[in-house]
Amino acid sequence: MSELSQAIDRYMASLRLENASPHTLRNYESDLRQFAKHFENPTQISAFDLREWLGILYDQGLTAVSIRRKLAAVRSLFHFMAREGTIVKNVARLVRTPKAPKRIPLVPSAEQTNGLIDSVAKAKLDQPYPVRDLLLFELLYGCGVRISELVGLNLEDIDRDGKWIRVRGKGRKERQVPYGGKAAAALEKYLAARSPKPGEPALFVSFRGTRLSTRGAYGIVKFYARFLAGDASLHPHSFRHAYATHLLADGADLRAIQELLGHATLSTTQKYTQVSLTDLMAVYDRAHPKAH
Repeated sequence: MSELSQAIDRYMASLRLENASPHTLRNYESDLRQFAKHFENPTQISAFDLREWLGILYDQGLTAVSIRRKLAAVRSLFHFMAREGTIVKNVARLVRTPKAPKRIPLVPSAEQTNGLIDSVAKAKLDQPYPVRDLLLFELLYGCGVRISELVGLNLEDIDRDGKWIRVRGKGRKERQVPYGGKAAAALEKYLAARSPKPGEPALFVSFRGTRLSTRGAYGIVKFYARFLAGDASLHPHSFRHAYATHLLADGADLRAIQELLGHATLSTTQKYTQVSLTDLMAVYDRAHPKAH
């Protein structure tokens, strides 16, 4: 095993000790193992070598977003190696991050979103856990949470009297998010039917009675989107986009939306203003006599 591979092993072990999320561990492990196929000795890797490696990734047809993620993993590894003394200098910091294209998220309308959730409520598809699935949709759209945050909820994270949930977001940051009447009604129905294994703290449980996985929840959303909305492009994050965009369209303050979404910076939240502007332009193009 090369010195670099050994350093990766130590780094991954440190991430596990820090309780990094399974998603982070999976992606970093994959990206760093691929990186180790190009290099062996970390002390001999220069900034020029890293730029050459980025060029190889470009030639392989990877998107800027994928390359940015891989470079972020490598930078973190080099920071770890510098801290433990394996390398003298973190040369990965000298490599410029490729710019990612700004993409405006595709957002279902309020009518489409509510229509889908109403269809889920009618339980037409004869799914085994319709009350659980309805609550999943109500909280995705009603709270704007990420799917990983949703399946990470425990019973103790729910304030049923105040109608708040405690969400653990990226970087283990916690925030409180309110939920509405429909979500509250769905929650009570689900709690009456929930059948966990003894001692299972998770709010959402699978047929085994254990915590529902992120992949399992993703599959549930895709299933209903495909068969009830006829739209295979909808995914859990679509409801987070819809939550933010619909709040903004109805006059919510951008900084309040930032807090609700758990964004570290306002610039991340501001992409939703672009969605609203796009919608306004579409209305203008359709309706204004001077648009044609």
